[in-house]
Amino acid sequence: MRVIGGDGSQVGILQTHEALRMAEEAGLDLVEVSPRAVPPVCRIMDFGRFKYQESKKEKASRKHQSTVIIKEIKFRPKTDTHDLDFKLKHIRRFLGEGNKVRLMIVFRGREIVHPETGQAMLDTVFKAVTDIAAIEQKPSMEGRRMVMVLGPRAGVIRPATSAPAQPSSSSSSSSDSAGQMAQPTRPPSQGAASGGQGSVESKA
Repeated sequence: MRVIGGDGSQVGILQTHEALRMAEEAGLDLVEVSPRAVPPVCRIMDFGRFKYQESKKEKASRKHQSTVIIKEIKFRPKTDTHDLDFKLKHIRRFLGEGNKVRLMIVFRGREIVHPETGQAMLDTVFKAVTDIAAIEQKPSMEGRRMVMVLGPRAGVIRPATSAPAQPSSSSSSSSDSAGQMAQPTRPPSQGAASGGQGSVESKA
C-alpha cells in the first residue's frame, strides 16, 4: 500500500505491518483513504480529530445556505374584500420573511368555464403586493385550479433565515479525491491490518 505520513508527506509503498508499526509509533490511526487506487492509499492520522474538523467545516458551510419556504394561499374567483385583505396581509408577511407564495384559485362547479375570473383575482393580488413581489411562475391551470407563484422582489426583501445545521450521518471524505474515507484501523498487537470502509396553507 502507498502510505502518506501524518504530516502529509509521501512515505512510499510499504507492507501493511510496516505501515501499522509507523502508525503505532506515532500514536495515530492508519486509515485507507483510496481503496480503489493501485496500490491502495492509506494515511496516518488522528481519525477522530479529522472527523471533528470536517464536521466543523460542514456546519460552517451550512450557515451560508438559506431555506426558502413556499407558502400556499387559496382563493375563490369571487373572494370577498374582507377575506382578500386578510390574505394579502399574510402574503406580504410571507414575502417579507424571504419566502415564496403559491397563489391558488379554486374553481367549483360551473366556475371552471370562466377562468378569466380567476385570472382577474390573481391580477388583483399581484397589484396589491407588486412593490415587494415578482412573478416567478405565470398563471397556469392545474386541473380545476389556477396557480401562480410569487417571490420576493430582488433588492427589496431580506433573504430567508439560514437553515440550521443538521448532523451528518455520512462518512467524511478525505482531501484525497480518489476514494472514500474508511474507518480507522488501530494497530493490533499482532497480525495484519483489517480493511474497512470505512405548505403552510391559509384557510380559504
